[in-house]
Amino acid sequence: MLAMSHKVLLRFRSVVALFLFLGSGWAFAQGLALPPELQRAWKTTGLSDQSLSLVVQDTEGNTLINHNGEVARNPASVMKLVSTWVGLSALGPDYTWRTSFLAQAGAKVDEQGSLAGPLYIQASGDPQLTIPDLWSMLRDLRLRGVKNLSSVVIDRSVFGRVGINPHAFDGAGDRPYNASPDALVVGLGASRLVMQPDATNKRWIPLLDPALPGLRVEGEVGWQDGVCPGSPNIGTAIRAQGSGVVVQLSGKAIGSCGEFSVYRLTLDQPAFFEAVFRALWQELGGTLARGFSTGAVPKNATALVWHDSAPLADQIRLINKRSNNLMATLVHLTVGAELSGKGATVASAEQAATRVLNQQGVNTQGWRIDNGSGLSREARVTATGLAQMLQTAWRSNYMPEYISSLAISGVDGTVKRRLRDDDVQGRAHLKTGTLRDARALSGYVLGASGKRYILVSMVNDSRSAAVRPFDDAVVKWLATQ
Repeated sequence: MLAMSHKVLLRFRSVVALFLFLGSGWAFAQGLALPPELQRAWKTTGLSDQSLSLVVQDTEGNTLINHNGEVARNPASVMKLVSTWVGLSALGPDYTWRTSFLAQAGAKVDEQGSLAGPLYIQASGDPQLTIPDLWSMLRDLRLRGVKNLSSVVIDRSVFGRVGINPHAFDGAGDRPYNASPDALVVGLGASRLVMQPDATNKRWIPLLDPALPGLRVEGEVGWQDGVCPGSPNIGTAIRAQGSGVVVQLSGKAIGSCGEFSVYRLTLDQPAFFEAVFRALWQELGGTLARGFSTGAVPKNATALVWHDSAPLADQIRLINKRSNNLMATLVHLTVGAELSGKGATVASAEQAATRVLNQQGVNTQGWRIDNGSGLSREARVTATGLAQMLQTAWRSNYMPEYISSLAISGVDGTVKRRLRDDDVQGRAHLKTGTLRDARALSGYVLGASGKRYILVSMVNDSRSAAVRPFDDAVVKWLATQ
């Protein structure tokens, strides 16, 4: 009885607080008005009221706050909420990508293990084809008696021309967040640079994984003594030299940090796939007489080996919790290919995504989904429209899969080190967004009363980073309702 009474009391207080808040005359259309604790938090940001769009509502559709909800703003990585929801609702949680090795009809393997004709690869746009996955496919090919390949033909026709210049966005073309999309990506297209500590000689030993022909490391990372402050930050520069590529090292790292790894884009996507394929195939005892080309798989080709990806429901967890740009774009392009046909581009994918959202009743006026990752200066959404989409997701059959893909406050993902207070840790499922002049936070917050709230906060301003304490204050406030 006491537990029941306490629960009833919490609900009563929540209802009273909501009634007072809605009945107080704080109309956001007439200016930024907030409960006192949030007013103080907003004032300390020093930001203009006009730079903020803030929408808060419960999952029953009752709006608590709507400030500049119709203003289209850059949501940064919060855009991944859109591409993953569209992918989940349009393709289903069990959707998988199949990458296949094929041979022309009637092709035989002779006694020496030579495959007649080319090996064809049907690319599917799998967002998470790993190097071990590719090794497993090649091993299965060897188990089928294939040892010698004449050439490899890759069919990338599921997508159109989608490649980008990784340097174009911010000049950091070697960073994995700038990776170019492609229909056949392995290991997210990134090389792992492992830094092993040699404490005896106080030096760092660099290793490249995978070790690829023509790719080498020069320079060194300086050794420092002291207490490890966290993940080391070293300098790298990627440059072409002759027929190969050099990773130039610089910077210093404290020895007590121990072995650590950084990931860098060393080759473009087609070149990286080809280099990894060659290295793995050679390790397995295979030979390749000629090189790689792009072409179509014959209609009557026979499948030899294939790999089915993890289901979409698993992939969107990586996308949203870790904010993976490349994977988000590949899901976005896949929606375009499935709904509008092969040869998908960012433009056709955006059109397909917009149709899906409009059919669900989401108002996308003023939106620009662009590449679906949020790594864009042109991307735009409205807070009101995004809240509508989150409301739609909440009421859908796929709500559990969608919400579980978001980072949990104070627990994991991009909010692991935020919102760790007892009253809010674990009570919010959120997606963060960060660009040079944009900050955003959106998702679901569970109140103390058991009511669930939808939050969308976006700031576009040269000082947008100042909004973080305010966003945290809003989440904490909702968690107490």
